[in-house]
Amino acid sequence: MRVHSDPGGTSPPAIVFDHIDKRFGAVHANRSIHLAIARGDIHALVGENGAGKSTLMSILFGFYQADSGRILIDGQESKITSPSDAIASGIGMVHQHFMLVEPMSVADNLMLGHEGGFALAGGRKALLAKLDALARDYDLTIEPDAIVSDLPVGLQQRVELLKSLVRDADILVLDEPTAVLTPGEADRLFALLRDLKARGKTIILITHKLREVMEIADRVSVLRQGACVGTYPIVDTNEAALAEAMIGRRVHMPERADTLADDEPLLTVEALCVRDARGGMAVKDVSLMVRPGEILGIAGVAGNGQTELLEALAGLRAATSGSIRFKNSDISHATPADLHALGIRHIPEDRLRYALAYPFAVWENCLIGADDEQGSLIARQTVMGDAARLMQAYDVRPADPLLRAGALSGGNQQKLVLGREIEQRPRLLLVGQPTRGVDIGAIAFIHRRLLDLRAQGVAILLVSVELDEILRLSDRILVMQEGRIAGERRAGETDERDLGLLMAGIA
Repeated sequence: MRVHSDPGGTSPPAIVFDHIDKRFGAVHANRSIHLAIARGDIHALVGENGAGKSTLMSILFGFYQADSGRILIDGQESKITSPSDAIASGIGMVHQHFMLVEPMSVADNLMLGHEGGFALAGGRKALLAKLDALARDYDLTIEPDAIVSDLPVGLQQRVELLKSLVRDADILVLDEPTAVLTPGEADRLFALLRDLKARGKTIILITHKLREVMEIADRVSVLRQGACVGTYPIVDTNEAALAEAMIGRRVHMPERADTLADDEPLLTVEALCVRDARGGMAVKDVSLMVRPGEILGIAGVAGNGQTELLEALAGLRAATSGSIRFKNSDISHATPADLHALGIRHIPEDRLRYALAYPFAVWENCLIGADDEQGSLIARQTVMGDAARLMQAYDVRPADPLLRAGALSGGNQQKLVLGREIEQRPRLLLVGQPTRGVDIGAIAFIHRRLLDLRAQGVAILLVSVELDEILRLSDRILVMQEGRIAGERRAGETDERDLGLLMAGIA
């Protein structure tokens, strides 16, 4: 691969990060990063979890200030000390975890911080006119009075994007934009990004999906351990080379070995019905079984009942009807504590909401769900030592048990949750989106751990929107569509096209 430190051209780059350096205590997050983003490019930023990508973008958007270095926009040094400064400089950011007020309408979310004075009518009229123009220019039609919580995730992301476009942002930063999108929604997003690029917008794309980088980006910069190790035109690189540049070594994805699962199911679900948060029937007469030593994959477009099914099995949501059995025990109305006692552990889809206490230290988060059976106090040093060993074993960086969980990158948070649940020696593991927002090295690590559990006779129910993940790990695959099981396939007898047709309701 050829390294290009400056994309070149006659006009100045849209953005230059001029030797940006940032520390958080002992953590050196950005190490004198020098990087140029060409005007009108789609520029991907890749690297392992904790490589410094989010820190660099947070400096660009004014959440943090660099310890040294400067940012140039269109050749002029820009002092960005807050998100307001960034917005005034024409920078918009679409966060991985949406920054929306869900009980409010689309229009109200778009107006927040941009009301146009105390009398809201004038600001709302101007906003609606801008939305009409964006709908014409980019086919970004959306109902202004729709309540955000009622929108599917793809439209919620559209609202996030519109927040930047209604403020006339010329530079758009998208953080893991396809992490919660279906393949079809991702395709529509990429078509929109190409249209935005054609109209002169500059786009910075933070992603761990190297296939998407190759499909959509003009150039890609690789960060490793806080430093920029190179910027490459897409035509001069490939997925394998980028993965090696990110991690510093070749990445080998583990292969699922053929093993024979026990005949007797460990988990049996019969005619299960579960309602969603709005009272609608999300899971409709679902029946399934999982055997020891087997991975059962649940595929489907997000919002087709997989989340509610997983929550019901984990004791977080009451079933309307049907039964759930673990061996010979009826656990249809069991609490999470009851399930823990039986050896059932849960890695939830949403680590932000259900898996971690972000303000607490890592060692305190390691105690969640691992209460002492006798109820006695646990020595702090013992827990600290256990947490340090877990962080070492699961490659959680930086390996500091005193660090606040919210200060870890998303992938390191995921590895922390995975390690905490696996170390409880589960008999049944319920896993939701295990590799959402994590880098290719962490994906290989997580897949290897799940396959190790399978080899040890653990039953695993895996929910994922990543079809390649479902196909790589699962012994059997169920596809959910509109709350029902649309079909079942065995490993090696299906492919992404076949599963995609089932996901779309085409038998």
